[in-house]
Amino acid sequence: MLQRKDTTNISELNDFFTSSEKVCETILWIIRSLKLNCKRFELSGSDRTIYGRGSVLTYLLLFPLFQLPNVRAFSQSILVKLFGGGKDVFYRLKNNEMIPWRSLHYRVTLQLIGLAKSRSSEETTGLKCLIADDTDLPKTGRCIELIGRIWSHVSNGSILGFKGLFLGYHDGKSFFGLDFSLHGEKGKNEKKPYGLTPKQLKDRSSKRRSNLADGAKRKSEYFQKKTDNLLSMIRTAISKGIRFDYLLVDSWFVCDELISFVLGRKIKCHLLGMAKMGRTRYDFNGQSYTAKELVEKMKRNKKTKRSRLLNVWYSIADVYYKGNYVRLFFCKTTHRGNWNVLL
Repeated sequence: MLQRKDTTNISELNDFFTSSEKVCETILWIIRSLKLNCKRFELSGSDRTIYGRGSVLTYLLLFPLFQLPNVRAFSQSILVKLFGGGKDVFYRLKNNEMIPWRSLHYRVTLQLIGLAKSRSSEETTGLKCLIADDTDLPKTGRCIELIGRIWSHVSNGSILGFKGLFLGYHDGKSFFGLDFSLHGEKGKNEKKPYGLTPKQLKDRSSKRRSNLADGAKRKSEYFQKKTDNLLSMIRTAISKGIRFDYLLVDSWFVCDELISFVLGRKIKCHLLGMAKMGRTRYDFNGQSYTAKELVEKMKRNKKTKRSRLLNVWYSIADVYYKGNYVRLFFCKTTHRGNWNVLL
């Protein structure tokens, strides 16, 4: 039977820092405070190594502190002398499809939120917000599992990579990452799904997973709509005890499903999101208008105002959108500038 080396001595890392490096000391204190119990974090099991999963996870959490972007960088760093294990120890843990990474991440994050609250010298009075956004995750390897081409609104073109959907929590003082998922874009070209030729699709790596594995559940999210998965993420956050006053989203996520979800909550909150000055129609005083038509009507009726403090022109309209009562907030920063709208 392998003898476990589960005693990760975090105190040894203090030798690498001077007393003036308060940031590093604080981070090390936080990591010591985390209760990385293997049974509690569902890390029990064997990876055919003498190093316990709790110890390996602790060192993974230290990677950002030492500016290590990946495991390969770790193998060339000073941490190797402390840990003693090779890079394969980390790869076995990271590639284990049975580890519930989402649940594990939530448990660590909830501990951090509790620590931040207990360490705060003053009561946080700011509004608590959930923040959702997506971003491009460009890649260069064409053999990565589920790799495909996505449309980048930054470069205004097609790139190789994934779309990342992220959910964060702001308690009025600190920001915490809660959840994320990877998504692809199949596109409308049936001959080149995901922007790849049949040969390129075949060359992508693949891995068989048990349907009960957490890795299989994460893989299935790749094929889901981002708006659908965002709702699932929000429900998960609520079930974990996260409470918030506002849900902040970009224009891509403002839809009637999300609006209905927020309005239907027993614990009331607000949705604040960018909307598009497009063809979407809203009911106002018994008539249907687009956002552009509506703000022009507000101008004609002299319902637009200017804030001298913020130097912003603005107008407010309470409308119905697909049966839901919402408020549109129009604003612009210059007299001749284009109007933006928040819902």
